[in-house]
Amino acid sequence: MQSSTIKNILFITSTRLGDAVISTGILNNLLQSCPDAEFTIACGSVAAGIFDRMPRRKATLIMEKQRYDLHWFKLWQQCILHPWDMIVDLRGSAISYTLRAKKRIVIRGGRIKQRRIEHLASALKLQPAPLPVAWVGEEDKEKAKQYLPDDFYIALAPTANWSGKVWDINRFIALAQKIQILFPKSKFAVFYGAGQQEYAMAKPLLDAELPIINVGGGFNLPEVAAMFQRCKGFVGNDSGLMHLAAACQIPVLGLFGPSQVTEYAPAGLYARAVVAKGEEGKASMDNLSVDKVFNAFKALYQKY
Repeated sequence: MQSSTIKNILFITSTRLGDAVISTGILNNLLQSCPDAEFTIACGSVAAGIFDRMPRRKATLIMEKQRYDLHWFKLWQQCILHPWDMIVDLRGSAISYTLRAKKRIVIRGGRIKQRRIEHLASALKLQPAPLPVAWVGEEDKEKAKQYLPDDFYIALAPTANWSGKVWDINRFIALAQKIQILFPKSKFAVFYGAGQQEYAMAKPLLDAELPIINVGGGFNLPEVAAMFQRCKGFVGNDSGLMHLAAACQIPVLGLFGPSQVTEYAPAGLYARAVVAKGEEGKASMDNLSVDKVFNAFKALYQKY
């Protein structure tokens, strides 16, 4: 199909924030290669905000997991009456083959043995893999400026959706102290997700004797992205926030222990991972020292 004939695209992506962010690279490529197309996004509620400022987004269909996989049946009901020019399904779902479409690109889900960004790009025959992007609006930039009005912020993201991926909060505090010695004018913007559990994880850092700005919990994803864009760097656990920061093309250092760095290392112009000592997928975050993280951050920032 010629790109000029593609007017209506269904893009089925992840329910998880990090995977949804990773998928924005190929989605942005489709925006450029199909300039007349409108997009319907199917994703989870946690990830939906990623696409709120996306150009030519016609609708977002929220997928909330239900028993017996009924969420897929609901999505099928929402899509069956539409004749799609193209379906791009990153979940490898069966419904993509039951909808009317002139072209289908269905990518299998599950564990893979390569970086997920490259896995997605290869299915669309894209080389090199397009980097994720973060769409923000002018209103998001204005709000970010209200909360982070100065020039030198380091973003810290000390939480994650699984306790095994969380670096000890006291090590975050020690790291921030070392960064402040290196950059005396630095301030620290602390990011975390919504909910009491996320706040409780971040609270010791928020209470530390450091120049801390609390920007966690109460902001939508475009606002968070706009605040990341005002930061000079980011250090955080493997999480959706880490992937979003990398999409903002600032220096990002992702901290990895038991999660798969070969699949989920942050993807960005200035994004790197630092990995705890041990077998991949099994290493403890306790094996990741403050000095190792600090030296990796210093080396990354010096290249920026």
